[in-house]
Amino acid sequence: MSPPEPGQRTNYQAKRLDWEMLKLWALLGTICLKYLDESGCDCQRSTNYCYGKRGQQKKVAQYKRRGRRINIFGVWQPQQQFDYALMVGSLRTETFLELMDWQAAKATNLFEKTGQLTVIVLDNSSVHKSQLVSQRLDRWQHQGLLLFFLPPYSPQMNRIEDEWLHLKRDELAGRVFEDEYDLSIAIRNGIEARANRGNYDVERFIFN
Repeated sequence: MSPPEPGQRTNYQAKRLDWEMLKLWALLGTICLKYLDESGCDCQRSTNYCYGKRGQQKKVAQYKRRGRRINIFGVWQPQQQFDYALMVGSLRTETFLELMDWQAAKATNLFEKTGQLTVIVLDNSSVHKSQLVSQRLDRWQHQGLLLFFLPPYSPQMNRIEDEWLHLKRDELAGRVFEDEYDLSIAIRNGIEARANRGNYDVERFIFN
């Protein structure tokens, strides 16, 4: 990933300062800060995420039949809560709206109980910035949910990236699944296992 261009640095620095302030407010309990992203898993996991003995080639077994790619929509409140949904195929705007309405409803409940606003940090994916999403921002804001868009080339500011890394490296690496059903079970088990070790809550969104 390329570094920001000179003309982008001022925006990057300003956004980083805003992000640091959001983290401080979350630490003080003023807001609930979450991180959103999508990641994909294939039935044959890449050996790049697994360990191997020095001098030996890493190998994974092959099945004749392979299922479809599973995409994970995740919302991470560090050390507190991991919300997610599993999808076959790419995330579409309509699906994103449905998932964000779910998060907005959770934000409303939190605001009514504690007075805390919820801020979700996310990147500038075309789905995240679509016209339909822009039209929904005011509604979400009235429900207590605000979005904070990261500057380009800043995955290090999206804390959920670490969760994807550990899920793929520690739970799924070097494994091959016969189909997307087996893969989805492994993803769910991996997420639950990480939550148990980290002592935080998990909630899965199930599409109607």
